[in-house]
Amino acid sequence: MFRKSRFCFTAAMLLIFTAAAGAQSIQSEQLERNVIEDRLRQYTGPNPARAVTMMKLFAEAGCSGERLQEQPVDHADAPNVVCRLPGNGNGVIIVGAHFDYVPAGDGVADNWSGSSLLPSLYQSLSGMPRRHTFIFIGFTGEEKGFFGSRSYVRHLSEDEAALVKAMINLDTLGLGPTEIWISDSDPGLVEKLATVAYELKLPLRGMNVDGIGDSDGRPFKDRDIPVITLHSVTAESLRILHTTEDNLGAIKLEDYYESYKLIAAYLAALDTALAR
Repeated sequence: MFRKSRFCFTAAMLLIFTAAAGAQSIQSEQLERNVIEDRLRQYTGPNPARAVTMMKLFAEAGCSGERLQEQPVDHADAPNVVCRLPGNGNGVIIVGAHFDYVPAGDGVADNWSGSSLLPSLYQSLSGMPRRHTFIFIGFTGEEKGFFGSRSYVRHLSEDEAALVKAMINLDTLGLGPTEIWISDSDPGLVEKLATVAYELKLPLRGMNVDGIGDSDGRPFKDRDIPVITLHSVTAESLRILHTTEDNLGAIKLEDYYESYKLIAAYLAALDTALAR
């Protein structure tokens, strides 16, 4: 995720706007906690093996055939893994997380925690009517310079990019409660997530990580696509990344499961909100 350098953490206030008239029923299937944790535990192996595991997890979640593809990426040791969940309208919502890691540790927090959630999020949305097509992408090559996300964005035509209403970037979850990189995220996407968290009474806080590094949302922002980056890094937990401490024991499983529930509900809510 974030490259260690000069850094500044800033806790940011979340302004939550809710009204009885604006409240809505959020429809998504909530998977059992053991399913989420089992997929998290399948982190082992180098990057090419992780791409194979991503393909397997997507297939188990119901994404297979023409919906599931590998996208070769130059200068990367594994492909992007792309799963498409069709909707009834023309709009597209992209949910991405990189699966490659720095071998100093096991790369569970950074970022199998994000990528292994993608099949579960697919599964949570697949049983409901959708206005948008959701594209779930396990990115390769993030740690070496966002090779996977840059390649994916570079191959989008102008017409295809214009259809993308939002990119939700998941990078390093489960070290604590869900956090938003507010200063680097689209205000409308931030406000909607805050509202969903409030309605579901799930924890959410703002934590800016300016100066630490960057993540896979950057290539999308460069194409003027609205992005929100969700993470769980604090000044205290930053030391875990890219070290032997980045292992399964670093994950706070209750926080991780609550992040899954929040993100699944958020995607369902965005499907409605962005269609207006």
